[in-house]
Amino acid sequence: MNQPQEPTAPPHTTPRSPEALFRPFSTGKLHLANRIVMAPMTRAFSPDGVPGPDVAAYYRRRAEGGVGLIITEGTWVPHPSAGNNPRVPRFHGEDALAGWRRVVDEVHGAGGRIMPQLWHTGFILEPPGSALNAVSPSGIGRPGETIGAPMTQEDIDAVIAAFGKAAASARELGFDGVELHGAHGYLFDQFFWEVTNQRTDRYGGDLVARTRFAVETLKEVRRQVGPDFPIVLRYSQWKQQDYGARLAHTPADLERFLAPLVDAGVDIFHCSQRRFWEPEFTGSDLNLAGWTRKLTGKPTVSVGSVTLDTDLQGSLSAGGANTTGLDALLDRLEREEFDLVAVGRSLIANPSWPAIVRSRHLGELQPFRRELLGQLH
Repeated sequence: MNQPQEPTAPPHTTPRSPEALFRPFSTGKLHLANRIVMAPMTRAFSPDGVPGPDVAAYYRRRAEGGVGLIITEGTWVPHPSAGNNPRVPRFHGEDALAGWRRVVDEVHGAGGRIMPQLWHTGFILEPPGSALNAVSPSGIGRPGETIGAPMTQEDIDAVIAAFGKAAASARELGFDGVELHGAHGYLFDQFFWEVTNQRTDRYGGDLVARTRFAVETLKEVRRQVGPDFPIVLRYSQWKQQDYGARLAHTPADLERFLAPLVDAGVDIFHCSQRRFWEPEFTGSDLNLAGWTRKLTGKPTVSVGSVTLDTDLQGSLSAGGANTTGLDALLDRLEREEFDLVAVGRSLIANPSWPAIVRSRHLGELQPFRRELLGQLH
């Protein structure tokens, strides 16, 4: 993988008032008590794809700890090619949907809001090379690497319908919106990226043309859920196949990429970076969420190593990540560069992260340790 030089994390400084994180937020019919979002993180504690009472309790603890909006771990849409890990929750079938209804009830009972992240992994399978028939835009993983079968129009139509059906189920179950996973090299992103999308039909071509699959999916989701149900799209420049990958090399590129997604019905963009403090383009301190908000006028979520000193892969390699301060994040939030802040690994280590931060007792935050991924607390 192409991996840029590691930057320095924000320093652990004496905490100032964190109240910018605790202002209410509203867009359309979505009303949140604060600006803190639980980032979607695969936990794989759902045997046969069914989230049980332990999963519901896990999410409830974060709502009780003060998280304004929970975005669940990725959950398979109802298509046989969506994913193949039997411990990742699915979003179809009576048993799984009953489990998700319990999750919604628990989170709402604790005063929180929650959205499922709807997911199709494309050719990224776990374990790689498993029996599942993988699909992808062009059957290409990296240059010269053949993975999966290029999707036919029938395949594309079926996957789009699966996202629409899952979104309709989310609304029926009482979720507060849906997030579509368009980041990190999974199916949507495989269409976005010129390396993995070399189609010559209407789903391939220039950057705008490569948004067509996502655009058609967003329109189907909107058709299924109606005009007032919030839709979040998560996207990233980086891919797990290539950390240095970029969809947009300039702000003008990014504006062209985002415009059709806005027109298709995105309400909030969840802009995934490995480190929130990294500027996206030279000549400006704005990060990806900052640029996205500036170019679209839509609310954005910023994410990436919040109160931790290294990114996910770095923490897995090193066995963990240590805590850092909040000043750099608060500076950007107070300048209204973005609207919401997603917290990931710090919420695994600290279910009451919002309450601890609001008390200004940052020294009480526990560092993230890799072994925490082996338990659901």
